[in-house]
Amino acid sequence: MKQAVPKALLCALLMLTFVCAVRAADPINDISEGRPITDPQELRYWLANMNAHHFTAEEVGLSLGLSTNAAGALIDSSHSDAEFAATSFDPPNAGQIVVLPYPGGRHPRIGFLEGAVRPQRETKISVFAPWQDGGYLVVDLPEAVWHHQDGKRQLLYLAHTHVPTIWDKQGVRLPRQEWDRDAKTGLSLTREFPNKVAMTSRAKVADGGVRLEFRVTNHSTAPLTGLHIQMCGMLKGLTGFAEQTNDNKVFSAPFATCRNSRGNRWVVLGFDHCVRAWGNARCPCLHADPQVPDCAPGETQIVHGWVSFFEGEEIAGELQRLEKVAFEPMLDP
Repeated sequence: MKQAVPKALLCALLMLTFVCAVRAADPINDISEGRPITDPQELRYWLANMNAHHFTAEEVGLSLGLSTNAAGALIDSSHSDAEFAATSFDPPNAGQIVVLPYPGGRHPRIGFLEGAVRPQRETKISVFAPWQDGGYLVVDLPEAVWHHQDGKRQLLYLAHTHVPTIWDKQGVRLPRQEWDRDAKTGLSLTREFPNKVAMTSRAKVADGGVRLEFRVTNHSTAPLTGLHIQMCGMLKGLTGFAEQTNDNKVFSAPFATCRNSRGNRWVVLGFDHCVRAWGNARCPCLHADPQVPDCAPGETQIVHGWVSFFEGEEIAGELQRLEKVAFEPMLDP
């Protein structure tokens, strides 16, 4: 038996549907990557998610494709919704790492925005630090996928608009997707491309950090070579880590690390098969970019990643420890 939708939330949903219909005819608003949601349970989830990110009404509107006023009315209506209260997450930054899909609506970078127009949320996860008011790291899993095609280095996928992909050049628009959310197995998303290549991203809290996985499956008749993947950790939302400099970072493949402004806390991003650890000070961000092994027709190749947080001034010993344990395969298939 279906549960009744509270009257206030129902009215807000009707308003949302109307505003979304108006906005759909206005391509200018596409810059927000707004994603209308009319299913009550899904709407509750994303409102709780954005509340955990401390979104303003304007940012909620940009995420949902609404005006700020309509988003504010929706937020107000949720306060009287008992199911919304039950949906809300335990407070992040309360002694444990929390991973959520990034909701969009707030640009995950501080600078170099012209290099990341219309950032897509389906590649992005928020990894909340365990420290009180610690904020979150946004991981692009992946940011970009390069491969060799017709003797040239080609861009198979990009998580924002900047450099044209092979699909942009063909006039093919890839569909929007959302993370699959499972309390046991974590977050996962599989994207299948028109050339019969699929990529799957996964993230799960485990063993004092977050285990990441990226796999490529080749259903085509041609081998996939030169699979260079850009994996990016954006520092804007991580409290004390957002200085636009690389002086606070240590790049030691397979890890890229950043320390906070006080010098007593670190965030670590790493991938096995890492061919380049680096950072862009303007964003600011960390990169631990792996090279996925060549993938023959019918094969799947996997690389494993890691995010964790460390307290202390000396990071070298922690990286030595992590290199032995960070890249274990996920136990779930």
